Amino acid sequence: MALTAVKGFNDILPEESGRWQYIEQTARRVFELNGFGEIRVPVMEKTELFCRSIGDATDIVEKEMYTFTDKGENSVTLRPEGTAGVMRAFIEHKLYAQDPIAKLYYMGPMFRYERPQKGRYRQFHQIGAEITGVNDPLADAQVLNMLTAFFREIGLTEPTLQINSLGCPDCRPAYRTALRSFLQERMAGLCEDCKRRFDTNPLRMLDCKVPGCVESTVGAPSVLEHLCKGCDEHFSAVRRYLDHSGTPYSINSRMVRGLDYYTRTTFEMVTGLLGSQSAVAAGGRYDGLISQLGGPAIPGIGFAMGLERVALLLGNQDFGTQPDLFIATMGAGERDVAFRLMDGLLKAGIRVEMDYEGKSLKSQMRRADKLKARFSAVIGENEVASGKTSIKRMADGIQTDAALTVAGIQSLVMKSEQ
Repeated sequence: MALTAVKGFNDILPEESGRWQYIEQTARRVFELNGFGEIRVPVMEKTELFCRSIGDATDIVEKEMYTFTDKGENSVTLRPEGTAGVMRAFIEHKLYAQDPIAKLYYMGPMFRYERPQKGRYRQFHQIGAEITGVNDPLADAQVLNMLTAFFREIGLTEPTLQINSLGCPDCRPAYRTALRSFLQERMAGLCEDCKRRFDTNPLRMLDCKVPGCVESTVGAPSVLEHLCKGCDEHFSAVRRYLDHSGTPYSINSRMVRGLDYYTRTTFEMVTGLLGSQSAVAAGGRYDGLISQLGGPAIPGIGFAMGLERVALLLGNQDFGTQPDLFIATMGAGERDVAFRLMDGLLKAGIRVEMDYEGKSLKSQMRRADKLKARFSAVIGENEVASGKTSIKRMADGIQTDAALTVAGIQSLVMKSEQ
């Protein structure tokens, strides 16, 4: 029987990895411009971390986590999201003692057992960013501006930003009561998951995509109508800062998050280009999470985006790396010259390929085309004897003579990039 990958765990092949590198490099550049530094945390944590942070009543903890007992009889879990592990590291290494205001970003694989679908797999990849130590809505606005800037820099006009406020522990209980009262008479039209959520997490019922649940929740009370004064002023300030920045957004009062730790500002970057999976990035404020995990009472806000979904939005753009030069040889004697030349050019930072198998000149040039080399050079007895070769620009066939030296070819290739 042929060996294949585990269902929902995908290989990222070379023709696709260039797209991923472009996304990751753009994120690093934009995030570091905003003062964020990278943190790398393990893909496996103690199960208790996610139960305490995400919430026992969430779909993730109840149904989706990859949890098992290791040989030391410890319950461990492959991380289903990134924030909890980052905050665990923030607390464990007492980063708050150096400065409670920390700007951190991460990238890497996450794991959830759910039905694989386009852009959403059992092993998926996220890039996320977190700010700790700031209550001010200015921090919320910076995070939202940075996320918007990332998509602008990557060349996407979609997705668009939607924002909401979930209130805080002071005002959310009254909203939950009002929401339950509204839904009580509509239970018959709800799916089994939402009937279960009625007692444990009624806000999640607003996010259900089952048609009966969407219909049953039409006209549900808005969380924005139940905000306390502090939450209302905070949300107003976030909108004011976004207006100052010229950052476009819309308010979605039905937006909720699947994790229990979110408070006040929540947001999503949404698109209509990926079917039902409209959210490409999402996040919010989590002012009680750090203390909930045993750290000091320090607020935080952050987001995560799905690399698979961003890659889908980039479509068929080619992000592969093409060689600068392909060297073809006319005979075995010239291969030594070509190899020495290739070695010198590689050391000088010029991407070079050459024939490895002594194929015909025609076959070698077909390979140069296949690799999409920018230039090609042919080395035969005459070129070796004269110390010169013609460098052909593959895009238009224009040929230019160059010395058969590293410096001569490097100068011509680099000049063409200017």
